[in-house]
Amino acid sequence: MRLNAGIITKRLVETKKFYTEKLGFDVVWESDCFLLLATPIGADTISFLVPNHPTQGIDRFRQEFMGNGVYLTIEVEDVDSTYKTIQEKGVDIALELRTEDWGDRHFAVIDPNNVGIDFVTHTAQE
Repeated sequence: MRLNAGIITKRLVETKKFYTEKLGFDVVWESDCFLLLATPIGADTISFLVPNHPTQGIDRFRQEFMGNGVYLTIEVEDVDSTYKTIQEKGVDIALELRTEDWGDRHFAVIDPNNVGIDFVTHTAQE
């Protein structure tokens, strides 16, 4: 079993640019109404669909995401290096790099759909 999260959005162009140019994702498949992206190592995917598309049979898959209540976590081996790369690419940082009491080291950005993306490296508690 695999999981693919999907976001319904009018911002396919901006989304593709952000995820491919700023985060290094690859386009797996796209059309005028759908975009499927894979993480740089190809292990996971995320999809984006335009709202009110006639092929979507139920209302839940037609309503545009309104930008609240969703976040993604991307686990990386070296969050400090990822932070530097993301900064160099001009991405606004929503949460500065920090280490939490429970050991995670992370930072966060916001995508064009107002989805929070938390980049994290799990570290041992001291």
